[in-house]
Amino acid sequence: MLPGFERRTLPLAPDFEGEVVATLVRRRRDEPLPHDAGVDVLYVHGWTDYFFQTHLADFWEGLGVRFHALDLRKYGRSIRPHHTPGFITRLETYDEDLEAALAQIGHGESDRPTRGLVLMGHSTGGLVLSLWTDRHPGRADALVLNSPWLEFQTRKVGRRVLEPSVRAQAALAPRSQLVNVDLGYYVRAVSSRQDGSWELDPAWHPDEGWRATPAWLAAIFDGHEQVARGLSIDVPVLVLLSARSTPPVRWSEDMHRTDSVLDVEGVARRTMRLGRLVTLARVEGALHDVTLSAPEVRDVVWQEMRRWVRTYAPLRAPEPEPASPTAPVRGWRRWFGRS
Repeated sequence: MLPGFERRTLPLAPDFEGEVVATLVRRRRDEPLPHDAGVDVLYVHGWTDYFFQTHLADFWEGLGVRFHALDLRKYGRSIRPHHTPGFITRLETYDEDLEAALAQIGHGESDRPTRGLVLMGHSTGGLVLSLWTDRHPGRADALVLNSPWLEFQTRKVGRRVLEPSVRAQAALAPRSQLVNVDLGYYVRAVSSRQDGSWELDPAWHPDEGWRATPAWLAAIFDGHEQVARGLSIDVPVLVLLSARSTPPVRWSEDMHRTDSVLDVEGVARRTMRLGRLVTLARVEGALHDVTLSAPEVRDVVWQEMRRWVRTYAPLRAPEPEPASPTAPVRGWRRWFGRS
């Protein structure tokens, strides 16, 4: 467990592998935030990943925002010995995980929340949250996407070549293992066990990832196709991407300064299909998880996020010092008529 954080196991409906859970993580606090902006954040990780980015929690809490992270079913703290890691057949399956987490933080379907809600997703988590927000208008106030996996790495041509065989395998042997094309270069650039700076749990974030299953990849293809057709997300969206990609075919020092997982140009083109108000920030020197980049690059990421949040997120301003009995008190900043 991360020092200073606590977790809550969220039981979900069992599937064909038996017990299934998600895990909600948050800072352990004896006292409330010094300034409460009246907003909650729920963060969702990517493929072969889990929440460990405590500095991301620091950023949000520095703005007075209550931070929560979710380890989805069969990832990270939610993996059980009988699980096929990361296995699902439909991305909509994660609706149950998200609803369980949102209910815990006061944003469930039957709640009448008095706080704003910002969703943040990385990579596959960004794809999952984009589709969820599109299907559930009015539930969130803003969406932040950190290198969201909105397009396949080889784009439309690659999908056309691979998709028929993947779907055939998904129908015949959904949990069989596909050829692993992850050579571990991204983890090499990130992990303190190799050339990086971040401590990763090898059980939850193995060096060469997990062997993908055809059913899971078919579900990803379905998600990419939905984005390609266009979504109608009704809240402001911030997309953070590296300025450049490095193909992960052989190790290069450029992998310390580029996205070695996704084709950022293909993803950038897809961002305009998300909704009517999308901000795209391309960050020179950023890694696939832009928040794990070098310190000077992270400073740019925080600057871009802070500027966007102050413009579009429903932050409640600090109560001003009472200069006089008639001093005004600023309230919520809203948009699209939500209240």
